[in-house]
Amino acid sequence: MARLAQTPGLTDVQRSILETVREFADKEIIPHAQRLEHADEYPADIVDGMREMGLFGLTIAEEYGGLGESLLTYALVVEELSRGWMSISGIANTHFIVAYLVSQHGTAEQKASLLPRMATGEVRGAFSMSEPGCGSDVAAIRSKAARDGADFVLHGQKMWLTNGAYSSVVATLVKTETGAESVYRNMTAFLLEKEPGFGETAPGLTIPGKIEKMGYKGVETTEMVLDGVRAPLSTVLGGEAGVGHGFYQMMDGIEVGRVNVAARACGIAVRAFELAVAYAQQRQTFGAPLSGHQAIAFKLAEMGTKIEAAHALMVNAARLKDSGARNDVEAGMAKLLASEYCAEVVQEAFRIHGGYGYSKEYEIERLMREAPFLLIGEGTSEIQKTIISRGLLKEYRS
Repeated sequence: MARLAQTPGLTDVQRSILETVREFADKEIIPHAQRLEHADEYPADIVDGMREMGLFGLTIAEEYGGLGESLLTYALVVEELSRGWMSISGIANTHFIVAYLVSQHGTAEQKASLLPRMATGEVRGAFSMSEPGCGSDVAAIRSKAARDGADFVLHGQKMWLTNGAYSSVVATLVKTETGAESVYRNMTAFLLEKEPGFGETAPGLTIPGKIEKMGYKGVETTEMVLDGVRAPLSTVLGGEAGVGHGFYQMMDGIEVGRVNVAARACGIAVRAFELAVAYAQQRQTFGAPLSGHQAIAFKLAEMGTKIEAAHALMVNAARLKDSGARNDVEAGMAKLLASEYCAEVVQEAFRIHGGYGYSKEYEIERLMREAPFLLIGEGTSEIQKTIISRGLLKEYRS
């Protein structure tokens, strides 16, 4: 077991799960990631392996067929999957967020209907909050749901859906007129079920073709067009009590998502370090291995230190959420530091590789295109700083 990014206080079950996932990443993900990523090919065989391992039910309660594990376990699993290939963690991430939302805020009927199927991976989840014109400004979303008798009718366009095509249920935030003074009390989250695939996958719900990206390939990112989607009250997250509370429900899920992004960043940084430290010991320059030169040795020291710091913040944020406490500031700190440090560690690993790092034959080239995504996913670094500063100013108000 490597020295970096270790987590004290884990149970035997947690250690066993992580050992299994790490072995899976080494044998089933890393050897195929370069080929699949460059072909932008969906990793169907890897996803099947994840289903067999029960990973899609990792955090779902045992009564619904899941493993009932904690957010910490989930984050550490994501770290291992991202070490193999970030796209694999993306396939799991939005699924976990939707399962969390249903578990925490869903009605008894929603839990009974969705969670057993989500635990097996038969139904996979996608998370839809952003839109083409709003980005991190959630208050600016324009998609709407209007009452029509006992149902709602949804219209609008959503953006940046990871798993947009292969998912079967999409947690979707839209505006609803509840008469509240705050715009945030006029938002509702819907659990929209659809068929996997592209095109019109449910009446009025269309998933256009996937968005082409510089990295984060293999997993599809899509838009979603809502054109008269009829949604009964039973599809509102939390039922009648959930009407007008969608923003707060989704923000609860985002806290989970930010821990996830921090875990992804840790996993990528660990892999970049592994590649750099191996290459630095093999490559000879000026009669000595690269690692024998102080300039390179110092880079490795700094990279390892940054990984340890990011991992510690991520673990703390996950454990805080598991305790039932609010972790918006801590999740923001973990996401901010881990994503920024990940970009720095990957770039240093790239520099250590020299000209070979620019070749598609070397894995570090892929990491160089993946790391920037973490700087913007689940809220930019600037958004994290806003959240952190507001939380600190509230605590230290004079």
